[in-house]
Amino acid sequence: MVNTIKIDIVSAEESIFSGEAEFVSAPAIMGEVGIYPNHAPMITPLKSGSLKIKLADKNEEQLIYVSGGILEVQPGVITVLSDTAIRGKDLDESKALAAKKSAEEAMKNKSSDTDFAQAQAELAEAMAQIQAIDKLRKIRH
Repeated sequence: MVNTIKIDIVSAEESIFSGEAEFVSAPAIMGEVGIYPNHAPMITPLKSGSLKIKLADKNEEQLIYVSGGILEVQPGVITVLSDTAIRGKDLDESKALAAKKSAEEAMKNKSSDTDFAQAQAELAEAMAQIQAIDKLRKIRH
């Protein structure tokens, strides 16, 4: 039997994932963090990117895109709270590319600093989704 840790991922809309994992990799603000069972307790903010979950007793990884949020590690459980969390299989590359293009256009045609900052945030989120899709392709191949 493999040593595991429970992980729960919740978005503003719904519970996205709940299960047992052998390893979790998350996009923390200060850099990528890897968490194995028996990890020291911690809380860290997340940036937009992909969570990779090595499922217990399986040769597969689950990928979940998060738009930032909070990751908490406690004995025996990891909790991720994110405004937006999308299962890798539900990511839409055409939507992400369209959002990227739209954000780039908005940055070129800025009418105020607020518009530019909003466009920057939208561009960062679209780029993170595209990177998550690329990672998902590598996992599948």
